[in-house]
Amino acid sequence: MADTIAERHGIRVLLCDPDGARMRSDRDVVDLIARALEQRAELVAVPVARLDERFFPLSTGVAGDVMQKFVNYRLRLAIVGDIAAHLGASTALPALVRESNRGRQLWFVADLAELDARLAAG
Repeated sequence: MADTIAERHGIRVLLCDPDGARMRSDRDVVDLIARALEQRAELVAVPVARLDERFFPLSTGVAGDVMQKFVNYRLRLAIVGDIAAHLGASTALPALVRESNRGRQLWFVADLAELDARLAAG
């Protein structure tokens, strides 16, 4: 299955295939953003399986770099999937998830149903 575009509650979403290439470098993130912009997506839904393991330990700076690129390009980002193991291994990550989920730019959601509920809520 390839990455697909879907209209979800009036928002154009690039749904990334869980089996696609992992985002391991800045180039991978920029390539994904370019695909989203080409498709006129407003939000990119990235499965946890697509993220490099260095994303979750915040001390690596990978998460900050990824998030900043999405902000710079005015694209919203949803990280989709179970991150419980990562949350338990960090004191900073749970705070980032809480704060992110209060806003509109970056969400951490368990699945696409939760993403749909957040989008439906406006």
